[in-house]
Amino acid sequence: MKAKNKKTDVMVAAPHAAAGPRGSHPGHNLAKDASVDLGRLLDLVAAFPQQTICVVGDFVLDEFVSGEISRVSREAPVLILRHRRSESYPGGAANAVNNLVDLGARVLPVGVVGDDPGGHKLLEYFRAKGVNVSGILQSSQWVTTTKTRYLAGWTHTTEQQVLRVDREPETEVPANLQAQIAQKARKAARGAGAVLISDYGLGAASPSLARSLHPKRMTLDSRYRLLEYRNSGITAATPNEPEIEAAYHSRVGTDVGKLDDYGQRARRDLSLEALVVTRGKDGMAIFEPNHPTRHLPVHGSDTPVDVTGAGDTVIAVFTLALAAGATYLEAAHLANYAGGIVVMKRRTATVTRAELEAALRHDATADQ
Repeated sequence: MKAKNKKTDVMVAAPHAAAGPRGSHPGHNLAKDASVDLGRLLDLVAAFPQQTICVVGDFVLDEFVSGEISRVSREAPVLILRHRRSESYPGGAANAVNNLVDLGARVLPVGVVGDDPGGHKLLEYFRAKGVNVSGILQSSQWVTTTKTRYLAGWTHTTEQQVLRVDREPETEVPANLQAQIAQKARKAARGAGAVLISDYGLGAASPSLARSLHPKRMTLDSRYRLLEYRNSGITAATPNEPEIEAAYHSRVGTDVGKLDDYGQRARRDLSLEALVVTRGKDGMAIFEPNHPTRHLPVHGSDTPVDVTGAGDTVIAVFTLALAAGATYLEAAHLANYAGGIVVMKRRTATVTRAELEAALRHDATADQ
């Protein structure tokens, strides 16, 4: 870490890796300086409440059903759980919205939910937080995707996920709903500093919709069809490593040189200004034109408590930071901090502006 005399000038840097990581090759270039000014990051976070972000995507309800293991069933070799509690949280694009709200931003969500219990819960949740939900359609033609995770544990032990049941629509979003989503998205995009596309493959977000928006800047988190967003006006994307592997039908593993090749290739294929690949316990890799690949180590512990929805937090903070005027490297650093914070929480969690500021100030003080 490099430090100057004043707190606002403290720098945070990725570790120097001159010897090269496992799997690197002679042509692989690691950035020697991925440092940023922590005071500058704090200024960016302070500007979050002045930003407006449009989120277009697939809204999901995450349910968690907790139970205490009581015995093994006589009917089948399965555990019987004594129900403790059930909890619901926004998931998918709704989780990105929730993170943005807790970071202080004004959010314009656009998508569709069903006229069902899941849809009602999501809308009620956001109304209670003061979110403008006029861009979220509610229709009997649609089913709210609901992911129910069953957690089991003994008394005084940590609960473990033992089963997940997903309820999803069996058809594509009807054409009339797609048209209404596009109309609402174009209107919201005009009033936003950035548009975040959260594509979980459920149909509310699509490459064709992205091409029709023409916002100031547009970020992408696409679960299944990253490369289909070619020539769609995306500014930057934040895929995880498995999504890059799926896009190019090849495993990266510990071969950082291969990650470098695929990351640069994806950035070029999508005509992006920047690509950030999230790598779990291995941190992040940042790809920009005319820059060597820069690697950020994971912030905090490399043993997460719960990674559910962490990618939504990363894209939310990354997008919000860009809207506030961050460089791509600065936005990646802030997203890295946020991801490290949120994976230490249970369930589908968010990071708050206060938590992000506290983490930055802690590191600034530690390096005095």
